[in-house]
Amino acid sequence: MKLWLQFGFIFGLAISPAVAFGSELAVLHNGFSIRHEKSEIVGTVTRLYLSADRTGYVDIPTSEIDRFEKDLAPPVLAPAIKVAVPERPQTLNEVIDTIGDRHHIDPDLINSVIHAESGFNARAVSPKGAQGLMQLMPHTASQLGVANAFDPKSNVEGGTRYLRELLERYNFDLVKALAAYNAGPHRVEQYRGVPPYYETRAYVASIIRDFNRKKRAQQKISAASKSKAVTSQPQLASTKKHPETSASQIEPLPGSH
Repeated sequence: MKLWLQFGFIFGLAISPAVAFGSELAVLHNGFSIRHEKSEIVGTVTRLYLSADRTGYVDIPTSEIDRFEKDLAPPVLAPAIKVAVPERPQTLNEVIDTIGDRHHIDPDLINSVIHAESGFNARAVSPKGAQGLMQLMPHTASQLGVANAFDPKSNVEGGTRYLRELLERYNFDLVKALAAYNAGPHRVEQYRGVPPYYETRAYVASIIRDFNRKKRAQQKISAASKSKAVTSQPQLASTKKHPETSASQIEPLPGSH
């Protein structure tokens, strides 16, 4: 007994109304079975639709079909296709924020150090050989595990970790930590404070001044926002005045240590 198949796609073809719905198996006399979603008789053949939307079908001679059965097997699901979406590169400010949070150092302080060290030039190299945004000396970078001092993320990570180590070393005395970052811890310990070098003193004063300027600007914005909120909601206004926190308490004279 010869079996013939015909495949095709439907383009508005007029067919007879004998239609069956649901996932079924067409069991043939030769023992084979064909899973289909719908079926209908078209002349001497039975058209088996392979999908519910009738986009594909197979024609089987009706005489070759022994019976129809419900398909009780669970449907085979196509594996999900994962599309890799490239991550958006972090901006330098985002990198600094993330690293600052990790090492518990104010990102504004890190920004001020970078401003004083390299002027935000990731390819900067000093006459003494310090490299990158936070001007790491090659031996210091090596000790900190920074393989490429010109990579902004690696450089900021290494420089921030080093600054954190210095802060802990000097009991979080910011002035001494900054002086050690610039001149080296041995000089700070030799002079028991900021070394009498014009470059180091100017460096420390510049960073603290820049850091304080950022904090004062933030305080003004915060105060203006609070004032606006009180004005827009007078029923919530309080007569109690809260003193503003001043950053000037960490701005000693360069020669006071």
